[in-house]
Amino acid sequence: MINSHWALTLLTWLEVVFIAILGLALLVVVIMYVTDITQNTHAIRKNYPVLGRFRYFFEHLGEFFRQYFFAQDREEMPFNRADRSWVYRAAKDIDNNLGFGSTLDLNQPGTLIFLNSAFPIQEQDALMPSPVTVGPFCKFPYTTHSIFNISGMSYGAISKPAVLALSRGAAKAGCWLNTGEGGLSPYHLDGGCDLVFQIGTAKYGVRDLLGNLSDEHLRNLAAKSQIKMFEIKLSQGAKPGKGGILPAEKVSAEVAQIRGITEGEASISPNGHTDIRSAVDLLNMVNHIRDVTGKPVGFKAVLGEKRWLMELINEIRTQGIESAPDFITLDSADGGSGAAPQPLLDHVGLPIKESLPWLTGLLREAGLKERIKVIVAGKLITPHMVAWALASGADFVNSARGFMFALGCIQALQCHKNTCPTGITTHNAKLQKGLDPTDKAERVAAYQRNITKSVAMIAHSCGVAEPRQLRTEHINIVGANGFSVPLDEVTPQAIIILPPQSHSSSIDKLADKS
Repeated sequence: MINSHWALTLLTWLEVVFIAILGLALLVVVIMYVTDITQNTHAIRKNYPVLGRFRYFFEHLGEFFRQYFFAQDREEMPFNRADRSWVYRAAKDIDNNLGFGSTLDLNQPGTLIFLNSAFPIQEQDALMPSPVTVGPFCKFPYTTHSIFNISGMSYGAISKPAVLALSRGAAKAGCWLNTGEGGLSPYHLDGGCDLVFQIGTAKYGVRDLLGNLSDEHLRNLAAKSQIKMFEIKLSQGAKPGKGGILPAEKVSAEVAQIRGITEGEASISPNGHTDIRSAVDLLNMVNHIRDVTGKPVGFKAVLGEKRWLMELINEIRTQGIESAPDFITLDSADGGSGAAPQPLLDHVGLPIKESLPWLTGLLREAGLKERIKVIVAGKLITPHMVAWALASGADFVNSARGFMFALGCIQALQCHKNTCPTGITTHNAKLQKGLDPTDKAERVAAYQRNITKSVAMIAHSCGVAEPRQLRTEHINIVGANGFSVPLDEVTPQAIIILPPQSHSSSIDKLADKS
């Protein structure tokens, strides 16, 4: 009887302890839940309270177990863990130093190696990125110091809080924000940053009732001081040869109103401008928009077949240097923030490692490199790739996915759906609540500043005072045998067939204007 009494007492105490532990666990879960839904720093935790915390736990375990069960730091696509981690740390403005050596295989063919100088630039001799003026013949030319800017992402393709964060972050960092082809929203203007208005093939935001380009809309946009330049989009890296694709579920009433389309119907842009069917048409359109707006005008394209560019240059020679586009935005075939069919993603267009040296070589040969500024985009999210682009002749670098990572993107590959777990590319209000524009604006600005700072660090190591002084002579590239050679020896150069002509008068005219 005594043993039975003690057994019952022990069982009762065990039940009490179990209930207490269970109650404590439930209390902890409730506290974690309330904490997660009220904080504005981590989108995953806000959208998936408590459960979202496991992401960070498993991510931490991955540091120790990935060599056995997961991909290595440099293996994932389209962006590997090492590059994403650099962006995350830069956006959070935390220590980006690493210990125990690089995880990059320096024997891998294609690896870039910057040639450090025996006499690097001292801090007191370092310079800010030099100012560049776009559109010297315009009524309202645009001058900026920024080397790294936010590429085109339309409102509709990305969410309201994402656009707000980008606009505010761009203003803090002093860089520009490209609107994308979806027109101008109030959220682009919210932060007060410089804007580049993109004119897509459907001419959203500048179309009349019949879908044609409207000079009245152009003048209204040009009257906004924040809009500094206009960009005609011929093609983009994700889908060269195909227009924008916005699924019906992302065409809200507001998106439809801004674009001038029907709510709830898929927004499919034409695969090309119906009024631009030749190099002459393109040049005429550039000059028309510039005449109407008084602001710099250029175009965006992925290079494939190249003869049209030579035809464009010959037409510029005919019409005069003032007629030239003020800039060319060169996108890479491995771009990809937009929804696209896989055949176009994988197999159409040239990557910028080929097209950028070719384009800058063509412009130099034609005597137009100073007149036509080159903006380049395509997986340039880390300092060494931005430095390579500047050394290869680019005047500016744009990034879309780099800034998406700064906003908290986890590469879930849901951009073309309405299910983005971080709230960046969805109009689902429940998912958007995890993206706090105030917090993410700080991260956008920190990422841009840390990219600029790190590119400058590379430049100083190479013995030049600022990033735009980098040249290809500062870079080697690893070949198939594991040894590096000067980049110029293996980089495809432009094969240019242009009629001989003296460019001195054009260059002198540009110098006088500047």
